Amino acid sequence: MALPLAATIAAQPGPQTEFLRSPADICIYGGAAGGGKTVGLILEPLRYATRVANFTAVFFRRSTPQITNPGGLWDESQNFYPRLGGIPHVGMREWRWPRAGKIKFSHLQFDSTVYDWQGAQIALICFDELTHLTAHQFFYMVSRNRSTCGVKPYIRATCNPDADSWVADFLAWWIHPETGLPIPERAGVLRYYVRVAEKTIWADRPEELVKYLPQPEDLPPSIEPPRPISVTFIPATVFNNPILLRANPEYYAWLLSLPTLERERLLGGNWKIRPAAGLYFRREWCAIVDEVPTDLDIVRYWDLAATEKTERNDPDWTVGIKLGRDKSGGYYLLDMVRVRANPGDVERLLRNTAEQDGNRVHIGFGQDPGQAGKSQALHLVRALAGFTVTPASESGDKLTRFGPFSSQCRAGNVKIRRGAWNEELFRVLEGFPDLAHDDEVDACSGALEMLNPQMKSWGLYELMRQQAQELKQQGEPEPRTIHWAPGSLEYQAEQEEKTKAQIDADAGEGATRS
Repeated sequence: MALPLAATIAAQPGPQTEFLRSPADICIYGGAAGGGKTVGLILEPLRYATRVANFTAVFFRRSTPQITNPGGLWDESQNFYPRLGGIPHVGMREWRWPRAGKIKFSHLQFDSTVYDWQGAQIALICFDELTHLTAHQFFYMVSRNRSTCGVKPYIRATCNPDADSWVADFLAWWIHPETGLPIPERAGVLRYYVRVAEKTIWADRPEELVKYLPQPEDLPPSIEPPRPISVTFIPATVFNNPILLRANPEYYAWLLSLPTLERERLLGGNWKIRPAAGLYFRREWCAIVDEVPTDLDIVRYWDLAATEKTERNDPDWTVGIKLGRDKSGGYYLLDMVRVRANPGDVERLLRNTAEQDGNRVHIGFGQDPGQAGKSQALHLVRALAGFTVTPASESGDKLTRFGPFSSQCRAGNVKIRRGAWNEELFRVLEGFPDLAHDDEVDACSGALEMLNPQMKSWGLYELMRQQAQELKQQGEPEPRTIHWAPGSLEYQAEQEEKTKAQIDADAGEGATRS
């Protein structure tokens, strides 16, 4: 079927239209699922690409598959660009217009990928799912936003909420600090920023930021002083996309059926909500106490990292969990220390914490395999001279190792001493295994193993097997067999345990034969 010679393409009334009308240098659109973000982004460059020579727009996503997957950016572009004379160059992931502009789709898979764009001039930069990119990637690419084609350079982006992303901080003025929802009267309102020593300084009016920029007398003749960059945020939800709801009326029901966390993010557009009570930990399982017994066996277990936080990275944390066990087998989580720091500062933290804990507290930490791990362990043991220190080789995946600690919490056997660190600990344990950083989880697992050496390397299902064996020896009936639903977390963990057991068995047979 031949396409018509002329076609009219228009945005939907509401946020999508406001997005395409925005005069901001940087406009970020969305903040919920189904709000028409991708289509709005796809439409943006058409105002220039079809008629302005040498105009170039580049769409960025974190990885190439996110561009080329069914229903992704490339597929969506095919619904519009051919109707306005665009010629696809599939191998280059480009659309071109004769004697006019070009639209390209590319990735920023690694933090260093931005340097592939050194020297580039891009009139329009479009970021799809901005929260998937780092602050370093974004602000570096802002420096590539320049043009000689006559179109004023500008940036457009879409995103879904992520409370732990740098984007949440960048958009904080547009988001209610308590509810996490966009403030309606601020939607589309322009604010201005400048960057000074990698810090973002905001103002309501551009003239308030002039003092942070080079002055005319400090610049060569005929060079205009730089100006602050204008930014705005335009929120949208699925209710702003009636075309989608008419075509897929069940989509709203799908969003409603999501777990609470994802429903609040993707349906409600909540920027503050974080992982709540999950499968492996819930805060109501553990009583908060102000006093603890004095005769506890106590350990401090460290999950180690050694990288400082910068704008360019999102490193793991060094976490030290202090755990005690009473005479009846109950546990008390007494303290948590966490830091992102270089190796020297981490070493000083371990020493200072040990001196505060006292000689009564035994110290453990995870030891990486290989010679480097052994050398680090030897160095830390020497640095902690005067204290009882035990490096520990960690085996098994995180889910398996956390199983016993999760079981103790679920049974009400773990009490937590009240402290300012409680909320951050709960956030990570409840969010496991879906968060980017779960160092507190590893530290809790290691502390429990350290207090129970016989438990080390037990998986959750191995623990159940041993308990069943003990009951059998006592003449009691075995626990009933549980058949987990295929695809569930329990089923996956069970299959991993079976695979690991088979590998161990095969290795044992191989050793016997040799």
